[in-house]
Formats: sequence, C-alpha cells, structure tokens
Amino acid sequence: MSDRPITASGDTRFVPPSSAAPTPGDGEALDGWGYADTRFVVKPNGVTVLTGQRYNISNVELPTLMPWFAQRLDAPLGPDNRNEPHYPPAIPSALSSPALLAELRTFLAKEQLTDDPKARLRRGHGHTGGEIWAIRYRTLERVPDLVVFPTGHHEVVRLVETARKHEACVIPFGGGTNVTEALRLSVDEQRFVIAVDMRRMNRVLWVDAVNHMACIEAGATGQHIVDELKKHGLTMGHEPDSLEFSTLGGWIATNASGMKKNRYGNIEELVLDMQVVTAHGVMERPAQAAPRESVGVNPKQYMFGSEGNFGIVTTAVVKLFAVPEVQRYGSVVFPNLAAGLAFMYDLQASGALPASVRVMDNTQFHFGQALKPAKKGLWAKTMGAIEKFVVTKVKGFDPFQLAVATIVFEGSREQVAFQERALYRIAKQHGGMKGGAANGERGYQLTFGIAYIRDLTFEHWAIAESFETSVPWSKALDLYERVQARCEREHSERGLPGKLFFTGRITQAYQTGVCIYFYLGFYAKGVADPVASYTALEHAAREEILAAGGSLSHHHGVGKIRQDFLGDIYSDGARVLARKVKSAIDPENLFGAGNHGVNGPVTLARPATLAHSEEHS
Repeated sequence: MSDRPITASGDTRFVPPSSAAPTPGDGEALDGWGYADTRFVVKPNGVTVLTGQRYNISNVELPTLMPWFAQRLDAPLGPDNRNEPHYPPAIPSALSSPALLAELRTFLAKEQLTDDPKARLRRGHGHTGGEIWAIRYRTLERVPDLVVFPTGHHEVVRLVETARKHEACVIPFGGGTNVTEALRLSVDEQRFVIAVDMRRMNRVLWVDAVNHMACIEAGATGQHIVDELKKHGLTMGHEPDSLEFSTLGGWIATNASGMKKNRYGNIEELVLDMQVVTAHGVMERPAQAAPRESVGVNPKQYMFGSEGNFGIVTTAVVKLFAVPEVQRYGSVVFPNLAAGLAFMYDLQASGALPASVRVMDNTQFHFGQALKPAKKGLWAKTMGAIEKFVVTKVKGFDPFQLAVATIVFEGSREQVAFQERALYRIAKQHGGMKGGAANGERGYQLTFGIAYIRDLTFEHWAIAESFETSVPWSKALDLYERVQARCEREHSERGLPGKLFFTGRITQAYQTGVCIYFYLGFYAKGVADPVASYTALEHAAREEILAAGGSLSHHHGVGKIRQDFLGDIYSDGARVLARKVKSAIDPENLFGAGNHGVNGPVTLARPATLAHSEEHS
C-alpha cells in the first residue's frame, strides 16, 4: 500500500488525503432517475437510444426495445404516442420562520441554506413510481420549506438543537433514491420543515488497513466510497443498484442490501458503529469498535431500518475488505425458472456462492435481448444464429421458458477457480449450459443503465415499478407463481388496458431462502388514475406475498406505502413497543418523517390541490 499506517500507541488508523465528492446535485436529473445527461429517447424512426456515455448501452441504437415493450403490453407505444411530462409542477410556497433562519445563519454559511423551489421539491420525494408520476404529471402538496447542507457532525448537532428550539420538523436526506415514499411529507404537517441534505458530509475520516475498518461520513455516496477506498486497495463491498446516488446513511436508514451480499454481507453486518444526532443528544461511543460485543441492547440497532424517524446518522465505522485479486463474470442458461431456483439452492449449500448470482425469469431474458443493439456484419449475425441454434435445437430449450443466471466471481485466484468449478458443475446437474462471460458482465452492468427505463415508460403511457420480498426456499417458486397469477387476475378484473407486464428475478441467496425482485406495469392511457390503479395492483401483490410466506420487504423498507401491512407481520405488543421507542427517543416528533407507522396514518394528498401554490419554470 502507498499509505503507511500511523502506529503510535498501537493505533493503526491513518487519515487519507481529503478528496471531496462533487457538490450535491451536480449532474443529477431533477425530473427522474439518475444523471441529467442520461435518458432513453425514442427517435422518430422508433429506435431507442440511451443518451450520454456512462453505461455499456449508452449511445447505441436499440431498434427492438420499444417494439418489444409494445408487444408485451399490447399497447401502441412509439414516438407518436407520448405522455408529455411537465416539470417542475406547482408546489406550495415555503412557510416562514425568521427567528429560526436567523439562528441558523449564525453557524451556517449562506450557500448552506436554500429555499429555492426546485431544491425544496427534490428533497420532498424519493423514486417511488407514484412520486415521479406526481412531479411530472401532477404535483406534491407538501414539500420542505428549507434545505440545509451541513458540512460536519457539529453543524448537524447545532442544526438539530436549533430546530428543536423553534419547534421545526427535520427530515434527513441522503441520495433520495428510496422507493417507499419515505421522504414524502404528510399534508397535515403544519410545522416549518427542514430537509437536511447530507451529501457535503462525504469524507473518509480515517482508514485502518490493519484491522480492516474505516470511518466514513454518512453523506458519502456508494460510488464515492468505492473510488476513495480503492486508492488504498480496499473496498466496503456494498453495491446496491443505486450505488451511484445512494448514501451510507441512507443504507443504514433502510437496512439495505447490495448485489454482492453473498461475499460482503448486508449493511447490518458491515456497520460496526455509528454516530447519530438525536433530539436529545448524540448517540455515540468514544471507544473504537470491537469485532463483536455483548453490551446489552446496543442503541445502534435502533437505526437500522429507522427511515429517518429517530435521528440523523453523521458517521459510521464500517468493515473493509481487500480489493479482490480476481473479478470474473459468467452466465448460465437454464431450461426454466424452476431449474434456476434449484441450482441456486444447491449452490448455496455447496459453500461456493460467488459474490453475486441472479437468476432472471423468461421475460427478463427477453428484455435483455431487446436491449441489445442491432447485429451488424455477417460474423455477428452468423454467431447470433449459431447461439440461438445451440440453445433451442441442440439443448432443446423452449425460448419462452428458459431462464438465465448472471454471475460475478470475486476473490483470490484459488477462490474464484473453486467457485467456478463448483458453480458450473452444479449448473450442469440442473440442465444449465454456459452462456459466456461477456453475457454475464453485460447483464450485471445493465443493472445501472436500465434504471432509466421507468422514466421512458412513463413518457409513453405505461406505469411500472419494482418491489421485492424474501421467502424460504421451499415456498419461493410457489410465491412467484401465486403473485403473477394474482396480478394478472387483478389487472383483468379492474379492466385495465392491454396486457399486464410482470417479471421477476431471484437475487440474494441465504441458507434459509432467497430474495425475489419483481417488476410490475401496465399501459395506462385512458385510466382515470394510473397511480391509484398501480397502487391497488401492488397492494394485491403484497397481500399474496404475505399469504405465500414472503416478507413485507427484503431491502426497500416500509416507508409509507407498506405501513398498512405492519399489523399482518407484528403483534400489537410489538407495534406498541416500536411506538414507545419513538416516543422515548423523540417525544416531540422532531424527526417527523412518519415512516413505518410510528406516528399513525399519514395523509399524502388531498382530493383537491392546494389553493396557494407557485408555478416554477
């Protein structure tokens, strides 16, 4: 390593050179997912292009994407049938609190405070489909009144003290990537609301390469953490789909999971300690984090999945790993989803799980094919025909039943070699055939590019969203089939147009079960309230998930969209305890996010729009 640890008094920590992340919002799209320079655009000839240069499918023509979507939805999608968005929408004027602002200005610089309407709007929502639909085609009836950008822990302490003194409401904001309406404010919130954007607190404060730990500010995004630790040959290993935008504090608040969980663990396994600013003081421990402790009920546990209800995480001590010596990709084609699930079961039991393995159903396989550029040249076309022949004729796979696994191997050369041998042996036992490293790498990297698809579908009158669950092995396939059947039945009974879009993949694997990640959508032109119709479909799907033995959520959290189900998964006594914890930690409800039912029902919208609003262009 280039950096030599400080060894005074046995302390092996060192402070890396400061390398700040970009200013919050730099390059960020305000009206949808991701970067402003990146979006799917349908050309007049029907060919789709992802603008920019950031992803492996950027700036290449995708001639079959929209025709494939049109066929799946049985809907007239195309350049001539657009649902033109309007942004920004009209939002309520900011409330006034002169005394609070005056006190904030005594310790915060001018550029750390803003009541700009677009800034307020962006901190008033996450990326739930209903929220993006609202800011593009409707409005949000309550957004924060002020956005604050603290630059260090002590500023957060003073900010919270000041907000409490003036009876304001505080909402922590990380990357704003949540999909549970956790950031959306109740229209009944009458207090002055401060959104605390943490992304200027993004430093790696110290690294301990000997003991494999680092202390990182909570506003650091996943990509920034990856880039900074890599300089020292280290990684945290946490890699969610939202890596580019989500933050360490957000991961803790949602109890997040990453795509490489199999090797590195979930967030609750990676975070050793944290510093949290609460309504009545700082929750911290002066002692350095230990490998494992028995110290009574550890207060830090309250913060995993807290969703902004209890305080603001300012720093966290996390586990580190050496950057893997080898990273390789792979893929396997299976005759059907059942075979892919059986493969994952045996693979988990073998002790040879790679960093990531995901089995995609048939619809996702075809979706991936639709995202391929047109084959050019005789060689490419010939090889494509040969691949199709081998899969469908030689192996006898039904192209409308087969499933595909994408794999990421990481570790030493010996570890990766062991994983590869075991994985492909087990895959063969379940009728799988190798699909090649290139397809595996492409499938994994597509994760980041296809996040922009939803915004494209909105602009062509389709509404779609994702949701997930975890389920024991023995119930996984049954749950998948039941949820699909329930959604198809609900779509039909509600008289919604076209065909239902339904697909899923099996992702994180555990000794006891798996995570299943679903996508659901439909053509919405002519539907009176597309968001309400989608919400009803997903609510029915969640009912079926719970009835089939699945969890309320695997890693997205509860927020506000799933709080109606808490009575189905917790006893009355458990829910009373949760409310008691909230009242003890935050009796004045200073942190008024109102997530996972700690403050009772939350009203997000009124039947009629607010009378007093301002238009912004």
